Amino acid sequence: MGVSALVFAALMAWFGHDLQAPFSYEPVGPRAFPLLIALIVALCGAWLLFKNWRSTKQAPHIDWPRLLLMVVYVFGYALLFERLGFIIATAIVTVLIGRLFGGGWGKMIIGGVVMSVLFFLLFDRALDVVLPLGLLEFLS
Repeated sequence: MGVSALVFAALMAWFGHDLQAPFSYEPVGPRAFPLLIALIVALCGAWLLFKNWRSTKQAPHIDWPRLLLMVVYVFGYALLFERLGFIIATAIVTVLIGRLFGGGWGKMIIGGVVMSVLFFLLFDRALDVVLPLGLLEFLS
């Protein structure tokens, strides 16, 4: 699973690196979020590889079904991002990917909601990266 996460992080970084805004309206630009998430996924993947290597001393393998499911989740995230809004879409994809890593429903739901709210506050409020509220538009 660690190799899958590293491959996925590399794809995220590759696609996110070239994101450009037609005009500069944010101090950090649109590529900051996917690159930060790619870094987090890569660190988790590296930790999983290290943990697996220490416990089994076996060469890593790519878990293709999980990797493909993560790609499907991210495409779904991209399709629903504006409609659902950043907080809801991020919470959902975080829960689903967390479940792929074996996390329990309760912990994943709490972690997904907390992480999506904190990332929203970090990017939208602190870094002035405009993120859609979607279904939560009434809160603004």
